[in-house]
Amino acid sequence: MTDFTTQLESIELETGKEPTHVVIWLHGLGADGNDFAPIVPELGLAASPQIRFVFPHAPVIPVTINQGMQMRAWYDIKDSSIGRREDEAGIRQSEQIIRALIARENARGIPTGNIMLAGFSQGCAMTLQTGLRLEEKLAGLLCLSGYLPLAETVEAERHQANQTTPIFMAHGTQDAVIDIERAKASCTQLQQLGYNVEWKTYGMPHSVCLEEIRDIAQFFARHFAQT
Repeated sequence: MTDFTTQLESIELETGKEPTHVVIWLHGLGADGNDFAPIVPELGLAASPQIRFVFPHAPVIPVTINQGMQMRAWYDIKDSSIGRREDEAGIRQSEQIIRALIARENARGIPTGNIMLAGFSQGCAMTLQTGLRLEEKLAGLLCLSGYLPLAETVEAERHQANQTTPIFMAHGTQDAVIDIERAKASCTQLQQLGYNVEWKTYGMPHSVCLEEIRDIAQFFARHFAQT
């Protein structure tokens, strides 16, 4: 397999000249880091703490469900019943990419406790895949319109470091891409494993809405204030 960890490019936006906190925000299938960058000014964040937003571009790979077309994706989707025939190798490879992004921020002086992982759809799946297994505590996990991947391995592979890390899960009630019942099942599994999950729903399709953006801003404000 190709080692993408040294090649991954990102868009970066900073709310101040000396950021002390970081949000690594992972896009969905077929998008890129530009997808969520416009949300930063809409969040209306306070001047403190100063935050660096990192929006990485996923590797370009062939995606089976899209007739093998090459596109940006964190892992392959093999059929429409998301969750069956999961691309375990691709998911685990992207976990290493995201770990490398966290390590890069550590090298720039940001401790892991001041870093949040965020993601939409496939990016949500990778946020959970990485965050639950990471050996150092994160500030939070922001999980939008997605699900828990490799669900049967979580209990054995999770790390205690992020057992109490706050998790925000949100989903659209009209989502025709990832059924809300799959997201609910993921939320239930996490809660049964003892995780602190805040669950929100919005009357929207597979997208983001203004009310959700406001709730995201509050999540950042609450949990970055504690670090």
